[in-house]
Formats: sequence, C-alpha cells, structure tokens
Amino acid sequence: MRTTIALPTRDRPRSHAFLRDGLGLETPGELADDGVPEPLRATLSDSCEVMMIPTGGFKWVTGQLADEPMDAASLPEGPRQCLVTIELGSRDDVDARYAAATALGRGMIEPESAPWGEYRAVVADPDGHLWQLTSR
Repeated sequence: MRTTIALPTRDRPRSHAFLRDGLGLETPGELADDGVPEPLRATLSDSCEVMMIPTGGFKWVTGQLADEPMDAASLPEGPRQCLVTIELGSRDDVDARYAAATALGRGMIEPESAPWGEYRAVVADPDGHLWQLTSR
C-alpha cells in the first residue's frame, strides 16, 4: 500500500525548492516546462509521499478550490490543519534541516526537546503547511 498526502501550492518552483533544498527530500519525476517535476512529489518513505497540487488543480481533486471559503455545513467539524512529521537520524540532522528549511520557509518552533521525549522543530513551507522535524 502507498499513501499520498496532497497539499495545495500557489508556487510550484518555491514548493520544489523547499521540499528538495529545505527539507532534503527526493523529488522524483520528469521536469515540466517550469523546471519542476510533474507531478511535484516528494518521497517521505518507501510507502508514503507528499504531492503538491497547484491551487487551481486542487479543485479537480477535491471539488473545492484551495483558497475558496468552504461551506461549513458540508464539512466535518474539527481542525483542518495538517502536520507532516519527518523523523530524522539525529539532533544535528534536525538542527541542519531546520536551518535549511527556515531559509526557504518560516520557522514556527525552534529545535527543542519535546515533553514526550523527542527532539523536534516545526517549520512552515511557503504555502503555510506545517512540517515537524523529529529525532528520537
């Protein structure tokens, strides 16, 4: 089984740079005219990837534009934010990835020891999606 997490993006080249250079993820695929693989995917593990879908194309997938206000009556209640967690090998890896990612995105939580025992940091990509970097 393979899992794909789809997130909307306003700017494919910026998202590509963040995923590849900021988070250090592999972004396989044939390059499109904009120099970015199409579709824009990043490998999280052997069985999981994230796909960045342009906001206009997101409606084709979800039936709703990513930037369009949603009809609250048609949605389930509760939070709608997503936190993608990437487990890295060491604290040094978390520190290095956080530094690289914040150069292309925005730091949300600086590297710290979490109460549940992991070392972690949280960054936001150029579209505001949250990425947690952890090490045990």
